[in-house]
Amino acid sequence: MTLDIPRIQARVAELLAEYAIPSTVIGVLHDGELTELAVGVKNVETREPATTDTVYQCGSMTKTWTALAFMQLVDEGKADLDEPVRTYLPGFAVADPEASAEVTPRHLLYHTNGIEEAYGDPGEDEDVYARMVENIADAPQVFPPGHTHGYSAALGYALLARILEVHDGAHWDDIMRHRLFEPMGLTSTNSWYAQVDEARAATGHLIRSLEEGPFVTPVRHLPRAFGPGGNLTSTSREVLVMAHVFLNKGTAPNGKRIVSAESIREMLNSRVPVPDPYMFGPAWALGLIVCDWHGETVYASDGSTVGQNARLRILPDSNTALALLTNGGPRETFSHAVFNEILTDLGMVTIPDLPAPDTTLNLELSRYEGVYARPGARYEVSAVNGKLYLTLFLDPIQAEFLHKPDRLRYELLPVSETHFLMPPADPLEDTQTVALYDFTNGSARYLHTNCRVHPRQG
Repeated sequence: MTLDIPRIQARVAELLAEYAIPSTVIGVLHDGELTELAVGVKNVETREPATTDTVYQCGSMTKTWTALAFMQLVDEGKADLDEPVRTYLPGFAVADPEASAEVTPRHLLYHTNGIEEAYGDPGEDEDVYARMVENIADAPQVFPPGHTHGYSAALGYALLARILEVHDGAHWDDIMRHRLFEPMGLTSTNSWYAQVDEARAATGHLIRSLEEGPFVTPVRHLPRAFGPGGNLTSTSREVLVMAHVFLNKGTAPNGKRIVSAESIREMLNSRVPVPDPYMFGPAWALGLIVCDWHGETVYASDGSTVGQNARLRILPDSNTALALLTNGGPRETFSHAVFNEILTDLGMVTIPDLPAPDTTLNLELSRYEGVYARPGARYEVSAVNGKLYLTLFLDPIQAEFLHKPDRLRYELLPVSETHFLMPPADPLEDTQTVALYDFTNGSARYLHTNCRVHPRQG
């Protein structure tokens, strides 16, 4: 089947207006054939149209690229996924001596290392990842290594990058170009904002209300500490070059072998469960999220910066990959609607809906009540009149900027004894999902939402 591009473009334009997102660029790789389309504007102030050559920030999709680079080191016999990190970084140490000795590259790739993101201010110079290693000597454990999944926005993949830097004797941005971008034939993909052609770059946007509409973000890029975990910029076409590597056993479209077929199998098949399986997927592989779409295994790589978002879905059984880049959002319902339009045209499986609440459950609500927190994030779960509620505490500066109260309360609707739906509090939000789990001591020990884990306090 073929894509009805005029119909899809018209539908995407409607969705952009509905969600107040300035633009999107979409790429589809199906049976080796590439289709691209762009809708909207790069910047709401200049009104310059987005094109398929527009460059967007990919956020945490960067982690999949970093994982590929690290697997090259594994292919070369220079690193082992299950050797301690300090084998390659002898100075590696955190507050917990056991974690210092036990954390491995596999833990970092899985997001099961459990180390708090307490790396201080490592600066914006090229030695940033070396400084992050030095700065975490007192970093505490959120959970013991391997105990659960808890997303590491920057630190985990910065440690992988530092291993590569020590081995290659080069800085991260040069490593990415040498190991990945040049062999893949990429000319529009970069790992640091200063390398980006501003004339081709989309501008990020935020939104406070549908009435006001999107406005240009005051934060134009993430700090350099996020480099291996979040600073890649690219086009939809070149994101799909990376997807091609996974669909073709490690080979790029130009015929160059990027990683071994064995490494691709390892990246796809080695997995850990995600406590909240509904929002993104039930498992995490090596640098990829694992999804189940009505029985078909799909791999995801997502990312968000302050005002830009990226979504990639790889369907090996259907020899297909979908990429979506935006300069607004994030809204999962937007990306799902766009992807489902394309998947329906191709006669393929579509994205499952969230489960419905189970009204027959009779939960002991006191087991869930409590405060769950990490530095910069605090949630309070309370029971009121036989219902559970979650209160999110916003940073006062963020709340003021977004014209929101500093506390937002949501009802939690049970799907199971450990999983809950969290309906939106305003029209700019989607329904979220939450896991409250690990009742070792009678009450839930962890709250997991948006891939992040928050331990019970006290």
